[in-house]
Amino acid sequence: MPKSAGPFTIQKRKDTKRFILTLNPSSGLSLQLCQEWTRRSFQLLPDSLAEYRNPKSKAAAENGAFALIQYLKAQAEQPALRIRSVDITVGEWLHRFISLDNNPRSARLISKNRPYSPQTLVNYANYFHNHIAEDPLVTEKMAMVEQADILAFMGRLAGHKLKGGGTMSGTRSFEIVYKFIRMAFREYQRHHPRWVDPFLSIETPKPTESHRPDALSEEEVVRLFLPGVLKDAMQRAVCAAMFWVGLRRSELWALRPEDLDWKTPKITVCHAWKNIERQCRELGDPKHHKKRIAPFPDVLQQAIRDLWETNGRHEFVFSKKDGMVPGPSWIRYHLPRWLVRAGIEADGRKITPHSSRHSLASALEAQGVPLRYIQDMLGHSDLKTTVGYLHAPQGTINRIARKIGEIQHQALKPNEQDTG
Repeated sequence: MPKSAGPFTIQKRKDTKRFILTLNPSSGLSLQLCQEWTRRSFQLLPDSLAEYRNPKSKAAAENGAFALIQYLKAQAEQPALRIRSVDITVGEWLHRFISLDNNPRSARLISKNRPYSPQTLVNYANYFHNHIAEDPLVTEKMAMVEQADILAFMGRLAGHKLKGGGTMSGTRSFEIVYKFIRMAFREYQRHHPRWVDPFLSIETPKPTESHRPDALSEEEVVRLFLPGVLKDAMQRAVCAAMFWVGLRRSELWALRPEDLDWKTPKITVCHAWKNIERQCRELGDPKHHKKRIAPFPDVLQQAIRDLWETNGRHEFVFSKKDGMVPGPSWIRYHLPRWLVRAGIEADGRKITPHSSRHSLASALEAQGVPLRYIQDMLGHSDLKTTVGYLHAPQGTINRIARKIGEIQHQALKPNEQDTG
């Protein structure tokens, strides 16, 4: 008879050596709570359990897990969250959104199977502490805030100095801080239907400069694969996954061998690193909690075979010889060097790792691939296209990949003649 699962599972990550926690239904908690606490870092424990956030041993991690289970059970037995409609200040209300403790929105997102990601909470905390916490608006009572108060805050926020010079006015940062506060005020109205949201008649500010990265042309992408641009198997495989599949960095480094279907062929994108820029990163699901199917073109298949032949096959597809996954800055370091070696002019253009996704979308659109499919393939909306429809982008990508092979072959001909 198989042994039943315990109330929790604790694992130790190979890269950061930190413990991660998964709660099981046998703990007595709801399935939704267990799903929220699947492969989660102890760093995410609520403030009242802060002493358990950095366990140094498995025994300490187990103590933290038991403490969390008792905490969640106690929370579940309490009456529904009551909000002081008169006394709570703007600062107190906004502060509830920077962690899972008493977060007014968390339970509703869990019920939709879309729990907060750790990075979202980190972003909220940065917005609050860097741009809101010291503003006079935080002392106002939520029930008393009017449109004039919000407009005055926006005026002060627009004048905030940025580290690189200039002010917040007209920037992407200004827009996202505004959206964070607006989201919190809308959540307050859910609990107080008769309260008038001061944001109702205020238009969302738009940044004066686009934050979108620029795309490379099809010819420029082909040049990235010329001999001498990508120096080793890892670079060739990563570049192919970026520009021919459109994987995000967090998804690329989380790709596992079992996610690759060599027969169809296709890639199932079902994992992504959360908090990828931090030591406490953990494995979760893709952005927007949406799994999707992506093409698996010939150029990437060969690149992965070469990578595994060089570094061996490990837990994750893109691993070094020791089995470790490169850090988050790996692509940021190599991309500018690829552009230089490929002779791609980047001055005046915003070429970032995310440019690979824009480049792929542009190439597919130019070949007549339906926009709806492109959106699904890149994970921008629900995946409604069947696996059988993969032939459209697959054929386009393979056509371009064949062009890469032809150019590489032509580039090698002079050398072959010299050595003959």
